[in-house]
Amino acid sequence: MVGTARCAVRSNPIAQRLRAAQWAVPTFVAVSLLAGSFVANAGSLSSADIKNLLARIRDKRAQAPQAQADFEEEKAVHLLNKPIISSGKVWFQAPNKFRREVKGNSPSVTVSDGRQLWIYYLNFKSAEHYSLGKRSPLDAAIATINTALNLENVEDTFQINGAKMDPPQTGYDLELTPRSISTKRMFEKFRLRLYNDLFAERTEMLQPNGDRIVTTYSNQTRAPIAGSIFEFVPPPGTEISTPLGR
Repeated sequence: MVGTARCAVRSNPIAQRLRAAQWAVPTFVAVSLLAGSFVANAGSLSSADIKNLLARIRDKRAQAPQAQADFEEEKAVHLLNKPIISSGKVWFQAPNKFRREVKGNSPSVTVSDGRQLWIYYLNFKSAEHYSLGKRSPLDAAIATINTALNLENVEDTFQINGAKMDPPQTGYDLELTPRSISTKRMFEKFRLRLYNDLFAERTEMLQPNGDRIVTTYSNQTRAPIAGSIFEFVPPPGTEISTPLGR
Protein backbone atom coordinates (compact mmCIF):
# COMPACT_ATOMS: atom_id res chain seq x y z
CA MET A 1 0.00 0.00 0.00
CA VAL A 2 2.77 2.41 0.91
CA GLY A 3 4.65 1.54 -2.27
CA THR A 4 1.53 2.13 -4.39
CA ALA A 5 0.89 5.47 -2.76
CA ARG A 6 4.52 6.45 -3.20
CA CYS A 7 4.42 5.53 -6.87
CA ALA A 8 1.25 7.59 -7.30
CA VAL A 9 2.98 10.60 -5.86
CA ARG A 10 5.87 10.24 -8.29
CA SER A 11 3.61 9.86 -11.33
CA ASN A 12 1.21 12.69 -10.42
CA PRO A 13 2.49 16.05 -11.76
CA ILE A 14 0.48 18.02 -9.22
CA ALA A 15 1.88 15.96 -6.37
CA GLN A 16 5.39 16.46 -7.72
CA ARG A 17 4.81 20.21 -7.88
CA LEU A 18 3.55 20.27 -4.31
CA ARG A 19 6.50 18.25 -3.06
CA ALA A 20 8.89 20.63 -4.79
CA ALA A 21 7.21 23.60 -3.15
CA GLN A 22 7.25 21.80 0.19
CA TRP A 23 11.05 21.84 0.48
CA ALA A 24 11.96 24.69 -1.84
CA VAL A 25 10.14 27.46 -0.04
CA PRO A 26 9.27 26.73 3.59
CA THR A 27 12.74 25.34 4.26
CA PHE A 28 14.25 28.67 3.29
CA VAL A 29 11.66 30.73 5.08
CA ALA A 30 12.64 28.84 8.22
CA VAL A 31 16.26 29.77 7.67
CA SER A 32 16.18 33.08 9.50
CA LEU A 33 12.88 34.14 11.03
CA LEU A 34 13.52 37.70 10.08
CA ALA A 35 10.08 38.64 8.83
CA GLY A 36 7.44 39.19 6.28
CA SER A 37 4.68 41.31 4.73
CA PHE A 38 3.34 43.68 2.60
CA VAL A 39 2.26 47.05 1.29
CA ALA A 40 3.24 49.66 3.85
CA ASN A 41 1.26 52.85 4.31
CA ALA A 42 3.07 54.63 7.12
CA GLY A 43 6.30 56.54 6.49
CA SER A 44 8.51 55.23 3.73
CA LEU A 45 12.11 54.49 4.71
CA SER A 46 14.92 56.35 3.02
CA SER A 47 18.03 54.55 1.75
CA ALA A 48 19.85 55.64 4.92
CA ASP A 49 17.00 54.32 7.09
CA ILE A 50 17.15 50.93 5.36
CA LYS A 51 20.93 50.74 5.79
CA ASN A 52 20.58 51.53 9.50
CA LEU A 53 17.85 48.90 9.89
CA LEU A 54 19.99 46.26 8.15
CA ALA A 55 22.88 47.14 10.45
CA ARG A 56 20.63 46.68 13.51
CA ILE A 57 19.53 43.27 12.21
CA ARG A 58 23.13 42.17 11.67
CA ASP A 59 24.13 43.35 15.13
CA LYS A 60 21.23 41.40 16.65
CA ARG A 61 22.26 38.29 14.70
CA ALA A 62 25.86 38.64 15.91
CA GLN A 63 24.64 38.77 19.54
CA ALA A 64 22.26 35.80 19.17
CA PRO A 65 22.88 33.70 16.03
CA GLN A 66 20.05 31.26 16.79
CA ALA A 67 16.25 31.55 16.62
CA GLN A 68 13.21 29.31 16.85
CA ALA A 69 9.46 29.79 16.45
CA ASP A 70 6.14 28.14 15.76
CA PHE A 71 4.65 28.84 12.34
CA GLU A 72 1.46 28.63 10.30
CA GLU A 73 1.74 28.60 6.53
CA GLU A 74 -0.69 29.02 3.64
CA LYS A 75 0.30 28.05 0.09
CA ALA A 76 -1.83 29.26 -2.80
CA VAL A 77 -0.85 26.92 -5.64
CA HIS A 78 -2.07 27.84 -9.12
CA LEU A 79 -2.88 24.19 -9.93
CA LEU A 80 -5.28 23.87 -6.99
CA ASN A 81 -8.57 25.58 -6.11
CA LYS A 82 -7.93 25.73 -2.36
CA PRO A 83 -4.79 26.81 -0.48
CA ILE A 84 -2.70 24.27 1.42
CA ILE A 85 -2.57 24.99 5.14
CA SER A 86 0.20 23.67 7.40
CA SER A 87 1.77 24.40 10.77
CA GLY A 88 4.79 23.37 12.77
CA LYS A 89 8.04 24.65 14.22
CA VAL A 90 11.33 25.94 12.85
CA TRP A 91 14.84 26.27 14.29
CA PHE A 92 17.75 28.23 12.83
CA GLN A 93 21.45 28.56 13.68
CA ALA A 94 23.52 31.06 11.68
CA PRO A 95 24.84 30.87 9.14
CA ASN A 96 23.18 27.84 7.52
CA LYS A 97 21.77 25.25 9.95
CA PHE A 98 18.02 24.78 10.17
CA ARG A 99 15.24 22.36 11.00
CA ARG A 100 11.58 22.53 9.98
CA GLU A 101 8.91 20.18 11.31
CA VAL A 102 5.47 20.15 9.70
CA LYS A 103 2.48 18.65 11.51
CA GLY A 104 -0.95 17.60 10.22
CA ASN A 105 -2.07 15.23 7.47
CA SER A 106 1.21 15.43 5.54
CA PRO A 107 3.91 15.59 8.24
CA SER A 108 7.52 16.10 7.24
CA VAL A 109 10.89 16.99 8.71
CA THR A 110 13.48 19.07 6.83
CA VAL A 111 16.95 19.28 8.38
CA SER A 112 20.24 20.81 7.23
CA ASP A 113 23.56 21.00 9.06
CA GLY A 114 25.03 23.20 6.32
CA ARG A 115 26.66 20.24 4.55
CA GLN A 116 23.65 18.09 3.71
CA LEU A 117 19.88 18.46 3.51
CA TRP A 118 17.37 15.80 4.53
CA ILE A 119 13.62 15.81 3.84
CA TYR A 120 11.75 13.02 5.63
CA TYR A 121 8.10 12.20 4.77
CA LEU A 122 6.62 10.43 7.76
CA ASN A 123 3.54 9.00 5.99
CA PHE A 124 5.65 7.35 3.29
CA LYS A 125 8.58 6.41 5.54
CA SER A 126 10.81 7.87 2.84
CA ALA A 127 13.58 10.47 2.80
CA GLU A 128 15.34 12.61 0.22
CA HIS A 129 19.04 13.36 0.76
CA TYR A 130 20.88 16.26 -0.86
CA SER A 131 24.61 16.94 -0.56
CA LEU A 132 25.40 20.65 -0.36
CA GLY A 133 28.50 22.55 -1.41
CA LYS A 134 28.74 20.99 -4.88
CA ARG A 135 27.65 24.07 -6.85
CA SER A 136 24.36 22.43 -7.75
CA PRO A 137 21.13 24.33 -8.55
CA LEU A 138 20.05 23.53 -4.99
CA ASP A 139 23.16 25.25 -3.59
CA ALA A 140 22.43 28.31 -5.72
CA ALA A 141 18.82 28.45 -4.56
CA ILE A 142 19.74 28.09 -0.88
CA ALA A 143 22.48 30.71 -1.18
CA THR A 144 20.12 33.22 -2.81
CA ILE A 145 17.31 32.86 -0.32
CA ASN A 146 19.75 32.70 2.59
CA THR A 147 20.90 36.12 1.42
CA ALA A 148 17.32 37.39 1.47
CA LEU A 149 16.64 36.00 4.93
CA ASN A 150 19.97 36.65 6.61
CA LEU A 151 20.25 40.05 4.88
CA GLU A 152 24.00 39.56 4.40
CA ASN A 153 25.13 41.75 1.48
CA VAL A 154 21.48 41.75 0.52
CA GLU A 155 21.76 45.12 -1.23
CA ASP A 156 23.92 43.52 -3.94
CA THR A 157 21.30 40.89 -4.79
CA PHE A 158 18.00 42.67 -4.17
CA GLN A 159 16.42 46.06 -4.57
CA ILE A 160 14.94 46.95 -1.16
CA ASN A 161 12.00 49.19 -0.32
CA GLY A 162 10.65 49.66 3.18
CA ALA A 163 8.34 51.58 5.48
CA LYS A 164 7.31 51.79 9.11
CA MET A 165 4.17 49.90 10.05
CA ASP A 166 0.90 51.77 10.60
CA PRO A 167 0.08 52.59 14.25
CA PRO A 168 -0.77 51.08 16.66
CA GLN A 169 1.63 48.43 15.36
CA THR A 170 5.35 49.07 15.65
CA GLY A 171 7.88 47.63 13.28
CA TYR A 172 8.92 47.61 9.64
CA ASP A 173 7.78 46.29 6.28
CA LEU A 174 10.44 45.42 3.72
CA GLU A 175 10.02 44.31 0.13
CA LEU A 176 12.93 42.60 -1.66
CA THR A 177 12.91 42.44 -5.47
CA PRO A 178 15.60 40.31 -7.17
CA ARG A 179 18.07 42.14 -9.40
CA SER A 180 19.23 39.19 -11.54
CA ILE A 181 17.20 37.20 -14.05
CA SER A 182 18.31 33.89 -12.50
CA THR A 183 16.97 34.92 -9.09
CA LYS A 184 13.71 36.15 -10.61
CA ARG A 185 13.13 32.60 -11.86
CA MET A 186 12.89 31.49 -8.19
CA PHE A 187 10.66 34.28 -6.91
CA GLU A 188 9.42 37.69 -8.00
CA LYS A 189 9.20 39.37 -4.61
CA PHE A 190 9.99 38.58 -1.00
CA ARG A 191 8.08 40.64 1.56
CA LEU A 192 9.09 40.84 5.19
CA ARG A 193 7.53 42.24 8.35
CA LEU A 194 9.71 42.93 11.39
CA TYR A 195 8.67 43.84 14.90
CA ASN A 196 10.72 46.54 16.63
CA ASP A 197 12.64 43.76 18.43
CA LEU A 198 13.49 42.40 14.93
CA PHE A 199 11.61 39.15 15.46
CA ALA A 200 9.60 37.74 12.59
CA GLU A 201 5.89 38.29 12.31
CA ARG A 202 5.18 37.21 8.76
CA THR A 203 6.76 36.40 5.38
CA GLU A 204 5.30 36.37 1.90
CA MET A 205 6.95 34.91 -1.19
CA LEU A 206 5.52 35.46 -4.68
CA GLN A 207 6.72 33.00 -7.33
CA PRO A 208 6.82 33.52 -11.13
CA ASN A 209 4.14 30.89 -11.77
CA GLY A 210 1.63 32.73 -9.59
CA ASP A 211 2.07 30.63 -6.45
CA ARG A 212 2.02 32.58 -3.18
CA ILE A 213 3.29 31.42 0.21
CA VAL A 214 2.49 33.30 3.41
CA THR A 215 4.06 32.23 6.72
CA THR A 216 3.13 33.66 10.13
CA TYR A 217 5.37 33.18 13.19
CA SER A 218 4.63 33.03 16.93
CA ASN A 219 6.41 32.14 20.20
CA GLN A 220 9.72 33.39 18.83
CA THR A 221 12.80 33.03 21.01
CA ARG A 222 16.56 33.33 20.70
CA ALA A 223 17.25 30.73 23.39
CA PRO A 224 20.23 28.39 22.79
CA ILE A 225 19.54 25.36 20.58
CA ALA A 226 21.09 21.91 21.07
CA GLY A 227 23.34 20.83 18.19
CA SER A 228 21.38 17.58 17.86
CA ILE A 229 18.41 19.55 16.50
CA PHE A 230 20.31 19.95 13.22
CA GLU A 231 21.20 16.27 12.92
CA PHE A 232 19.08 13.63 11.18
CA VAL A 233 19.38 9.85 11.11
CA PRO A 234 16.77 8.08 8.95
CA PRO A 235 14.65 5.65 11.00
CA PRO A 236 15.14 1.94 10.24
CA GLY A 237 13.27 0.88 7.11
CA THR A 238 13.32 4.34 5.51
CA GLU A 239 13.38 4.43 1.70
CA ILE A 240 16.15 6.91 0.82
CA SER A 241 16.51 8.67 -2.55
CA THR A 242 19.13 11.14 -3.84
CA PRO A 243 17.31 13.21 -6.50
CA LEU A 244 20.46 15.17 -7.46
CA GLY A 245 22.82 12.22 -7.18
CA ARG A 246 25.35 11.59 -4.45
